[in-house]
Amino acid sequence: MTAGLDRHRRLDYETHREFHPEPPRHTVEEIVAMAEAVDLRGRGGAAFPFARKFSAVVAAARRKNAEVVVVVNGTEGEPASTKDKMLLLRKPHLIIDGALIAADALNAVEVVIGVAEGHMAQNSIIAAVEERKLDGYVRVVGLPERFVTGEGGSVVNGIMGREAVPRGRGGRTSDSGVRSLPTLLSNAETYSQLAILSQYGPDGYAEAGAPDEPGTVLLTIGGSAMRPAVVETPTGVPLATVLDICGAVVGDGVLVGGYHGRWLTPVDAASVPVSRKSLADVGGVLGAGIIVPLGGETCPLGETVRVTSYLAAQSAGQCGPCRLGLPDVAYLLKDLSDGNGSIEAVRWAAVGTRGRGACSHPDGTSRFVLSALDTFKDDISQHLMNGTCGRPVYGLLPIPADDDSKLRLVVDWTRCQGHGLCAKLFPDRVNLDAHGYPVISDSPVSNSLLPQARKAIEMCPALALRIEEG
Repeated sequence: MTAGLDRHRRLDYETHREFHPEPPRHTVEEIVAMAEAVDLRGRGGAAFPFARKFSAVVAAARRKNAEVVVVVNGTEGEPASTKDKMLLLRKPHLIIDGALIAADALNAVEVVIGVAEGHMAQNSIIAAVEERKLDGYVRVVGLPERFVTGEGGSVVNGIMGREAVPRGRGGRTSDSGVRSLPTLLSNAETYSQLAILSQYGPDGYAEAGAPDEPGTVLLTIGGSAMRPAVVETPTGVPLATVLDICGAVVGDGVLVGGYHGRWLTPVDAASVPVSRKSLADVGGVLGAGIIVPLGGETCPLGETVRVTSYLAAQSAGQCGPCRLGLPDVAYLLKDLSDGNGSIEAVRWAAVGTRGRGACSHPDGTSRFVLSALDTFKDDISQHLMNGTCGRPVYGLLPIPADDDSKLRLVVDWTRCQGHGLCAKLFPDRVNLDAHGYPVISDSPVSNSLLPQARKAIEMCPALALRIEEG
């Protein structure tokens, strides 16, 4: 997939064809057979078998006698991942090749590419579409760059001009997606993999990688890496080798699979190969190929608190587990970091969000938090004994910078009765004076703090708090 990038910053169409010839046309049966032969899986995080998804779209179209839409999910709302943006920015024609291979076999009425609005990758893929004179058949749609935008239902909603939030657990995109038509939706790397599979065939594709999981994967290596990069590696290569290439120190652990993934201990990270099965065997997950080693200088619990607060703020707010449960988890985890809480309370709150949400966001956040509790036991013990582990939080787990919020927390003094609950629920902006009444900080309430603010407002016994702009 990265062929040519050692010589070219971006491959235009002519240069792209030097490395990737015009793909042959394939029937539905041929694509299914090729994908099954190498067990091609989606690379957006869920690792769903591509052949099954493709077949489901075909079956739905025949059953409903309906046309088909092909959608490329290039939104990549996960802050720790840049692999899809790299492909969109530097090898956009490989993505288009894969999408057109699928669209031709399905006789699709259009191809839609969803990307993060305003990112350079959006301009790159638009230019590629124009270069190939595909305007009118291939459409590029900019979507808000938020964590939940990357969920399949969110992408479909955004393409349809609605708010880009998950549609809930009911219904499948393969049955009813864009314009209520059967829709083949996969991420940018998946379509690039399909293009490579078409180019080399199953036998050539399987020459790289492990026998049971052939091919290569794209990994985004960040965190403590001295040379952070998107790396293409054959499956089966030791994770330690990839980390060494990027100059990464493991330290307390390695996050695999992103913010809906799991933490690996240093021992497991030193021995596990890069593959879905190998990572699953040690309690990890390959997911979208995100690898974040922590190093030994930053506080792992503090890093987990930052990301959990971010995830709570990034929810769609459509159901109880997102609107109330995730802010609770973030608050209890912050309390634990301050040495005042308990592991059991955090665990109970995180477990309580699982399986009850309208989408997978609560489940993924719970998985991330529970994994941190198991992996960072020694660090948590230090916090409980001393209120800190003595290490600062360097922010090695990336989250978007807070926006220029103009929101302020305001207290209605005609209602306030001095219960003091707001200071407990929102310590970042509320303190108590000597008489137990709230002293509200004049600092703005950023997006990452909105869940805590809303929780304080909802739980105030006197209904004395509100959010105002300006």
